[in-house]
Amino acid sequence: MSRLYDPRRTAVLLIDPYNDFISEGGKLWPRLAPVATEVGLVDNLRTVTAVARGAGARLLIVPHRRWEPGDYESWHHPNPTQRGIMERHSFARGTWGGEFHPDLAPEPGDIVVHEHWAQSGFANTDLDFQLKQHGITHVVLIGVLANTCLEATGRFAMELGYHVTLVRDATAAFSPEMMYAAHELNGPTFAHAIRTTEELVDAFGLTAA
Repeated sequence: MSRLYDPRRTAVLLIDPYNDFISEGGKLWPRLAPVATEVGLVDNLRTVTAVARGAGARLLIVPHRRWEPGDYESWHHPNPTQRGIMERHSFARGTWGGEFHPDLAPEPGDIVVHEHWAQSGFANTDLDFQLKQHGITHVVLIGVLANTCLEATGRFAMELGYHVTLVRDATAAFSPEMMYAAHELNGPTFAHAIRTTEELVDAFGLTAA
């Protein structure tokens, strides 16, 4: 396949690559593990990030708010996920679970976006500003969860005028039904392309390491 993505205009958005989500022993890993294992999540995240860097595309890490004592407790309308974070202390700042997976940590030249409080990586962060400052027109979304943070971020990106690509096997969800909804029902309403990791590698015109 000829190159379909201009690396000067393309950014990969790596969403919420926390140990609590995608590392064995993480607080949320038991719920994610069946789907993540089936699709080869972590291996595919490694591949996409390596290919993006190798192609010269921009890599932005888009992290959720790391929980701190008092978070959400005085809010009028915490959402169900935020209430769960209050109970579990997911991604707690200063803990192993709140650190990035060691294979997916930022490298020189990567950008770590301001932490998002809910699901969209754009809302109340500098993500749009960073993308515009680097001349980005196309965004490729990977990470977790497919039907929450990736979907919310992808929809917001589309509303802002970006070309949006989802990667079926470089994400995961808590059930196969949620994955199906993310890619077969909801994704086609806002994403311009929905690819596999292998297809994305081909679209960058490179070979996976």
